[in-house]
Amino acid sequence: MRQNPVSFIEMDFTIITPSLNYGKFLEDCLASVAGQEGVSLEHLVIDGGSSDDSAEIAARFPHAVWSQGKDKGMSDAINKGFQRAKGNWVMWLNADDRLKPEVLGRMLAALTASSADVVYGDWDFIDADGKHLRTVKSPSWSRFVHVHHHCFVGSTAAFYRKSTVIDPGYRLREDFHYVMDGEFYARLDSLGKRFEHHPVVVADLAQVAAATLAAAGLLVVGKLALTLRQYNAQQEWS
Repeated sequence: MRQNPVSFIEMDFTIITPSLNYGKFLEDCLASVAGQEGVSLEHLVIDGGSSDDSAEIAARFPHAVWSQGKDKGMSDAINKGFQRAKGNWVMWLNADDRLKPEVLGRMLAALTASSADVVYGDWDFIDADGKHLRTVKSPSWSRFVHVHHHCFVGSTAAFYRKSTVIDPGYRLREDFHYVMDGEFYARLDSLGKRFEHHPVVVADLAQVAAATLAAAGLLVVGKLALTLRQYNAQQEWS
């Protein structure tokens, strides 16, 4: 991994990977971050107490900062990463997802030029064997579409500006174990945060995991809908 030296003053990216017994996927995820060039980064792996070989796999990657301990779920694990983040831009990358080669270097120029608080790209769906299924190209931000149709911003392809999103203390709601990203985006939008789409395929997203989360998300759809209506009441549609 040939990266720019990390200054104690400034770092380009913090990548947060929550994981629990995902050792069979973790190596590809970590390798995809280790291979990024031309950027400074930290990769925080927040493990909830895996009993598989996750720790041994993480130890093979010197760039990864491993932390293991009991948590209250995925949102709590990601929030722990948010709390420790040092990079100017913060993202989370699930343990069964992987960054595209050299994508952080490509994104850095767009992020540097942007005045948005959240910048998001596109992604590829992959199957359990890592084979490409289809590319998802996101539209420009629309609160109406996000709330009334679906969350179209892939969490694995979104970057949060540390100074305006993470530093002020915005965190995932830990009572949301699914679709926590959808709630997070709606809340940030209601607070006036700006979203911007950049047409770069950022990452590979495991379709199996996405389908599982989508099905499970139906269990909380009522709670999510009520929450989004509350945000809607705070601000007119744009």
